[in-house]
Amino acid sequence: MFTRLTTYLNTINTEAMLVLQHGKPLFCYGNLTQRYQCHSMRKSFLSAMTGQAVAEGRIDLSLTLADLGIDDRQPLSAVEKTATLYELLTARSGIYHPANYETAWMKRIKPARNSHAPGENWCYNNWDFNALGTAWRQLTGEDIHPAFGRRIAQPIGMEDFRPDEDGWYEPGEFSDHPAYPFRLSTRDLARFGQLFLQKGDWNGQSVIPAAWVQTSTLPISHAGDRGAYGYMWWVSRDGVAWPEVVLPTGSYAARGAGGHICLVIPALQMTVVHRVNTDLPAREVNRFQIGKLLQHLLNCLEEPQ
Repeated sequence: MFTRLTTYLNTINTEAMLVLQHGKPLFCYGNLTQRYQCHSMRKSFLSAMTGQAVAEGRIDLSLTLADLGIDDRQPLSAVEKTATLYELLTARSGIYHPANYETAWMKRIKPARNSHAPGENWCYNNWDFNALGTAWRQLTGEDIHPAFGRRIAQPIGMEDFRPDEDGWYEPGEFSDHPAYPFRLSTRDLARFGQLFLQKGDWNGQSVIPAAWVQTSTLPISHAGDRGAYGYMWWVSRDGVAWPEVVLPTGSYAARGAGGHICLVIPALQMTVVHRVNTDLPAREVNRFQIGKLLQHLLNCLEEPQ
């Protein structure tokens, strides 16, 4: 059934891939237990925990940076400090201060400082995502990676995640707000996607509020040829997400540099995880290759059994 997909994966730098349908493995490729870097998929993890903290009354998305006393090495302007946590969560803060842990693409697309007011413009911006991590720690009193272990990994039965080894902070010369990288295995990442597919429920326990799952994966901002963007989730828009594939309506994904994806396709009751060993120099599967492999997957599903 998946011969063409497997053949294609053998020609690119895929390290592992796992497809679940109705919660059961449909396709497996590579080592599913090795813990790979997650890169920007970390942002969807923090989004999920933010939803938990909002439900607990510990985070109020209307709080501004001024309310929280959050600033940076190049001081923020009075207008920049009016940005809310909601605007950080949706990458609409209008704060284009240099950020840590940025890719070359992120640096290229960043506008000039103070060129847009908070809420006015969407830009995929690590300053927003890293500062939201600072706000999380300040408002909850919890470190991000142990909190992920307690709040998400344990309830959904992740098997390989070790908070003390697989999560750390990445400071830098550009900003006071560190990134918060993760490592996860392919099978554990698939559980995270499955949790969202199940609207935050795991074996009858509400791990993430269903309303948060729904609102955080809405196409809030237009993201050009990458689709749309929600609460630190990439969302398909009219089928647009990667080149050379049309995704079913309502699909959304966590994406990480180098070709890491955790894609949820509610229309097919499916979770798709793709991994690359980005510990190796220049190892990647580019977005065109991701589109092709996803189209191969969709084509395989249409083949007669």
